[in-house]
Amino acid sequence: MPVLGHTQYGKAEVRVVRVFRDTDPHRIADHNVSVALSGDFADTHLTGDNSGVLTTDAIRNTVNAFAREAGNAVGAPEAFGRALARHFTAVPQVSRARVRIETYPWRRLEHDGQPHPHAFTRDGGHTRTTTVTATDDGGGWTVSGVAGLVVLKTTGSEFHGFHVDRYTTLAPTTDRMLATEVSAQWWHVDDPADWNDSHRTVLSALTSAFAGHHSLSLQQTLHHVGVAVLTAGPGIGEIRLSLPNKHHLLVDLSPFGLDNPGEVFHADDRPYGLIEGAVRRDDLPDPGPAFAGW
Repeated sequence: MPVLGHTQYGKAEVRVVRVFRDTDPHRIADHNVSVALSGDFADTHLTGDNSGVLTTDAIRNTVNAFAREAGNAVGAPEAFGRALARHFTAVPQVSRARVRIETYPWRRLEHDGQPHPHAFTRDGGHTRTTTVTATDDGGGWTVSGVAGLVVLKTTGSEFHGFHVDRYTTLAPTTDRMLATEVSAQWWHVDDPADWNDSHRTVLSALTSAFAGHHSLSLQQTLHHVGVAVLTAGPGIGEIRLSLPNKHHLLVDLSPFGLDNPGEVFHADDRPYGLIEGAVRRDDLPDPGPAFAGW
């Protein structure tokens, strides 16, 4: 006989923009918040009894209200997510709340050669991501991340010595362009003193490691970047990285009587190689929530 499995529900993609007017210059936080609740909600599925259901409309309203009530915590998505997750786990029938936040960075416009105090432009270079999970017994975990961070090296990358079979056509190379769009998530074992500073530290370590590493494969670069992040952020237990290989193919200019010494490329968006992996601290034999589904 069929039985009900795991269920969850919530409100997805609540866009909320918070302006901090209590300082000069102004600050801004731009979040896209998705909440998923799990718990004792079997009756609404099996019998249609909705008496225990916190409406998704109320979830949306809570996100908007907390954008005002949570004060400076709204400026750091990890702190904002924790405030929301702990609020929702206080609802009697909720056993677990997961809050996922995409944060869109903004930077100040300049006027007369100086940063303007209340004019901004959207920084489209990446999206900051956060997932906070809280349980009704006081447990939980926080995962920070980044998505859409496109990085590229015009040299300093090789790929050769790979396995060859009858279908292999790729030529080995000792000099290639390497580009990827980084999606990364890192699990905090210990809370940093400042969530925003921690995020900047990780991004700096990640991009510096990519830039400075002579790559023999994107797989090797993934590990190198992961080690650099864990070294820079001692409170981080694990980082997961997803690195699609953004292929840049050398254009054949010989039909036009031209050579092409690695200068003109076609950016090929698909198909692409996808390299994924995790780097974890060696003093954590139990990966904890990292493999239980962030």
